[in-house]
Amino acid sequence: MASNKGTETSAAPGADVDWDAASATFDDEPDHGLRDPRVRGAWADRLAAWLPGRASEVLDLGCGTGSLSLLAAERGHRVTGVDRSPAMIALARAKLAGRDAVFLVGDGAAPPVGEQLFDVVLVRHVLWALPDPGRALRHWRGLLRPGGRMVIVEGVWGTTSPVGIPADHLTALLAPLAGDVRVERLSGDARLWGREVDDERYAVVAVP
Repeated sequence: MASNKGTETSAAPGADVDWDAASATFDDEPDHGLRDPRVRGAWADRLAAWLPGRASEVLDLGCGTGSLSLLAAERGHRVTGVDRSPAMIALARAKLAGRDAVFLVGDGAAPPVGEQLFDVVLVRHVLWALPDPGRALRHWRGLLRPGGRMVIVEGVWGTTSPVGIPADHLTALLAPLAGDVRVERLSGDARLWGREVDDERYAVVAVP
């Protein structure tokens, strides 16, 4: 992948990935499948802090196989998941069968949700791979109900050719869109990743 290193580029860095093919092994990564109880518990604790305490409408963009969607649904939230990969969506639908959740194939930057508004727009490791992060953020801001929030998990990965979006760049993009922007550093919590990491990983909770 080409690095955007927090800058906007003409092509999405993740555009060359066959996500349908990747879906077969996607959940093998500890922070994707959340199969390890410690990793799953760590993400459940973080979501409990980031999401509203009451039952809410959560839009999970780039939902992948639905692991975070499942954690949100388990807390009583109604989830709408969107992913570009039909194979990922099929796995998410199976994972949340019987839950209060809907999954749609579509572009996370401009999700096919019509006029529906949400209490939370939840996005993990998606923004960095979009060709125009600022435009996506503006669109997501417009999908929020009054009092809603964006919860964005991002980072910068790799040392030789790093890819990602640094926290300071993301907060600068959010500054005109949200009056309250809180950054939570995640690199130091090895439970989230199933191992120790030394790169930049963080979450931003932004409330307009």
